[in-house]
Formats: sequence, structure tokens, C-alpha cells
Amino acid sequence: MKLYIKKLSLHVLLVYNMIIIFLIFTHQSNASIQSFVYGGCSQQKYNPSTIYESNVNSVLTSLVNSAGYANYNSFKISMPGSGPNDIVYGLFQCRGDLGSSDCRKCVAAAVSQLGTLCPVSCGGALQLDGCFVKYDNVSFLGVEDKGVVMHKCGPYVMDDSSMLTRNDGVLTYLSGMGQYFRVAGSGKIQGVAQCTQDMSTSECDDCLSEAIKRLKSECGSSPWGDMFLSKCYARFSERGFTSKSGDEDVEKTLAITIGLIAGVAVLIVFLSVLSKLCERKG
Repeated sequence: MKLYIKKLSLHVLLVYNMIIIFLIFTHQSNASIQSFVYGGCSQQKYNPSTIYESNVNSVLTSLVNSAGYANYNSFKISMPGSGPNDIVYGLFQCRGDLGSSDCRKCVAAAVSQLGTLCPVSCGGALQLDGCFVKYDNVSFLGVEDKGVVMHKCGPYVMDDSSMLTRNDGVLTYLSGMGQYFRVAGSGKIQGVAQCTQDMSTSECDDCLSEAIKRLKSECGSSPWGDMFLSKCYARFSERGFTSKSGDEDVEKTLAITIGLIAGVAVLIVFLSVLSKLCERKG
């Protein structure tokens, strides 16, 4: 009996280790989503303790709060007493496959980094791997903008026609999907593209066509490439981008694992009591 209980204790330890590994994996996944891609600030500054600063803080707080239940939202904030130059515009856009919890964490991280990157700046924008945040005193909402903000390519691979064909196929498929968030894959290559949802679907198609055309031209013979325009981006890589599981799957897995530990623990207590009773009777 004691030997049996000892074996069960080992099983509990194994399940406990599984939970630790699961939590570490979840933390690493969040860290990847919050990886810095690019950021920038307007040259114009505002004076601290002014109405404009209050409006900026209000916009950024609204973005974080809204990210808890939506993958996109935009705001125009004008507090009582604000003049035309005090209005602040803002938006956030999370990657289309993120659940609400990851989206909020990503936006909160982006807003926090913006505060460090752009102190007292009238405008700022920051792109993390899983979300984009922007605010400004000049309205940019609904304005199409195909200016290149950032692009990177992996190392050039010579005489690899299969890679070129595969990359081209993935990017071509992305250009024809007609959605704000798009994913495509071929073999090891995964592609992802997205627009900010303040644009119309036709404007999104136009923006992504430009991003994908540039990406094919500049990074077509590389194992990975990123092309970020002001209102959209297209990326491809052998490493992948999209989340394999949403918040609901994470919560279910964690609940099942905790339930297993609780069940085994109850069984051990029961067998321990039973063992003591048997020893007394013996």
C-alpha cells in the first residue's frame, strides 16, 4: 500500500511539472506577441499638466480598456474645455487571431512602451508583434496611407527557385483574400497580412497590394521578410506568426490539468487514510 501511494505521489509530481511547463509556455507566447517591431514619435511636443496631456492619457486608457473585448477600436477624445488643438485621435489594432486577453495585454504593453518612447510627444505609434497602437493631434482615422514605415528581409538565398516560387505563391494568395486579417501557408512558409480597420475593405486591398508587391520585390528570395506600411503590413517566414490556440483553449487546458491534480491529490489522501486504518487493524 505504501509503495502504491509513493507511485501515485510520483504521478502528482509529473502532472505538477506539466502545469509548470504549460505556464512557462504561455508566458513565452505572451512575450513573443509583445516583441517590439518599430516605434516612432512626432516632433511636436506638448506641455505637461495641460488639457492636451489629459486627452492623451484618456485616449491611451480607452485603448487599453477597449482591447479587453475587441481586436480593434478608435477614439476621438475632447475633454471639457478642450480647444481644436487639444483633440487627440487614437486607435489600436490587434492581430486577428488573438483572443481578448492577449489583445489587452499586448495593447497595455504597447501603451506602456509608448510612454517611455514618446514622452510629451503630441503623437506616437508603436507596433508590437501582436498589436499596433497610434495616437496623434492630427486626424488619421479613415485616411489611406501607403507610406513605408519599416521593412526587413532575411539573408538572400542564391539559386533557390523553389523558395522563390513558394514565397511568391504565399504572398499572391494573401493579396487576393479580401479580408482585414489574412493568413496563408505553403510547406514551412507562413504568411500573414493585416490592415487597420479604420479603412474600407477596398482601401485595405489597395494597401496590402502595395505592401505585398514591395515584399515580393525586395524579399522574394529570402527565408523571411517584413513590409510595414502606415496602415497595413505583410510578412512571411519559416518561423510562423499566428497563435496556435486562443484564450478559451488555454483556460480549458489549465482547468483540466488543475482538475487532474486535484483528483489525484484526493485519491492520495483517501489511500493514506485507508492505509493507516489497515495498519491499526493489523
